[in-house]
Amino acid sequence: MINKHSLTPIKMLLFSFHGANTMVISFLPLLLTYRGLSGQEIGWVLAVGPAISIFAQPFWGFISDKYQTVRKVLLATSVGLVLSSLIFFQMKTLVFILGFAILFYFFQSAISPLADSLTQRRTEQLGGSFGSVRMWGSIGFATCSLLVGQLMNWIGIQYLILPYLFMTSIVVLVSFHIVDIQIDKKQVRLSDLFKLIKDPALFFYLAALLLVSITHRTNDNFLGLYISELGGQDNLIGIAWFVGVVSEALVFALAGKWFKKYHPLVILTGAGLIYALRWFLYGYAVHPIFVVFFQVLHGFSFGIFYLTAFQYVTRLIPEQLQATGHLLFATVFFGISGIIGSLGGGFILEYYGGHTLYLTMGVMALLGSCFILLYHIIIRHISTAIR
Repeated sequence: MINKHSLTPIKMLLFSFHGANTMVISFLPLLLTYRGLSGQEIGWVLAVGPAISIFAQPFWGFISDKYQTVRKVLLATSVGLVLSSLIFFQMKTLVFILGFAILFYFFQSAISPLADSLTQRRTEQLGGSFGSVRMWGSIGFATCSLLVGQLMNWIGIQYLILPYLFMTSIVVLVSFHIVDIQIDKKQVRLSDLFKLIKDPALFFYLAALLLVSITHRTNDNFLGLYISELGGQDNLIGIAWFVGVVSEALVFALAGKWFKKYHPLVILTGAGLIYALRWFLYGYAVHPIFVVFFQVLHGFSFGIFYLTAFQYVTRLIPEQLQATGHLLFATVFFGISGIIGSLGGGFILEYYGGHTLYLTMGVMALLGSCFILLYHIIIRHISTAIR
């Protein structure tokens, strides 16, 4: 029997953090446009996050595993997030925006993968479903995308800091009530981290995900600008994210039923193909309302892809390095992919337009699906040969 009370703080943490994160993903590019930055300059700023996460996420994951605490690391990062956002959201020139983005993303980038790692281990310990708890992050994202979009229409994008501080303050308060997972395990050393990085099965798995994850991060950064390019207003951007993340929440809620029926790599290949279809549809859209409609596919692409990829990577990570491994996964999925997506996407958007950007993403997702399927075939062949 699942002790539901013990999962409540985690659900609240996921809801509040992802509610705050919708403002970074959906509305920060609009704030930067308001500050006078070009599409390529916005790409530079957005690339700071994933660039910093490459170092910040493994660092915080290693600290969490070494001292066997997620709660204290979440407290440190959430307090740092609130304080750094007070400065970052107020900067008006490119140099200062880039400088304080480093500090902001150092704290921000670790919270989601740490929360997901804790959720995975806590639900596994209680015999629950990871997806049914993780969907509270999607609900928070969807709710805030709709409400904040309307709020920005009323008060102006320059006041984005106000709802962001409100939600991140809840993250801090909830972190005090998080219960750590107690696991008997050997002392984690720095050398263990390097062994994990050098693990060939993990390395090639993460490499196989890269092309598809690049397209996902590109869309995160530029969906709002693309809707604006097509003539949509700020509230339509909020509605678009609301539609997408509601579908994501439904997928997370029902994930336990389909995850056990098929091999994870087959599911990943299928989700990659849905990504490709989604981007091609966006690329040929002639009105922003079509993009909003096609956001229904967000759940069947990202929802399935991320949940399956996260749970499969857990199989490849030693128990004593779960937090480190999960943050290493996030470094590739959101970090490296985010750098390429931000810089490349910003360049294509500025010089060739949104239609070209999304058609290019469609081709990349199609190729990425082929790489995942190839990885699956190779892994299955090796397993058969060992038997």
